[in-house]
Amino acid sequence: MINIAIFASGSGSNAENIAEYFSGNKEIQISLILSNKADAFVHERAKKWGIPSLTCPKKEFDEGKRILEILRDHNIGFIVLAGFLLKIPDTLIETFPKKMINIHPALLPKYGGKGMYGDHVHKAVVAAGETESGITIHYVNEHYDEGQVIFQAKCEVLPTDTFEDVARKVHKLEYLHFPKVIEQTIGAAQKR
Repeated sequence: MINIAIFASGSGSNAENIAEYFSGNKEIQISLILSNKADAFVHERAKKWGIPSLTCPKKEFDEGKRILEILRDHNIGFIVLAGFLLKIPDTLIETFPKKMINIHPALLPKYGGKGMYGDHVHKAVVAAGETESGITIHYVNEHYDEGQVIFQAKCEVLPTDTFEDVARKVHKLEYLHFPKVIEQTIGAAQKR
């Protein structure tokens, strides 16, 4: 059994979609949700699915030691970032090489980096007059949104699209692809 920890900072819709996808799976289980925000709605979603959720302040994430203890206590073998806004400390990256992935709501390398998340990305895509956007799922490294790309999926951006329209299209791609890519990535990691 591979135990997954999901790191999330906000509402947790992707976390819930992942939890639903893996419910009843005999090989992969969502065992923990960690957030840097006590009031993040992801905690409510975790309760609904019976998944333990904890809040760790930014300082604990930055230092990494306490987070590693929590992950060890829950026997975590893989980490998924789903709307997590903090930079991951080197100690975690070194402890989980090729076992930590992130989803980004754009086609990296475009519209990535610090401060580029959620609606900020979709507004930038529309403002630039892009004709397509999408999602990128990538390994986490020491730089925001620069890890090795695992998967990308595209959607059309029409000249009449608002950033909200783009967000809806991107969310559909996230919900459709993210859980499957997590499953495939874990499978590939186990074969190494």
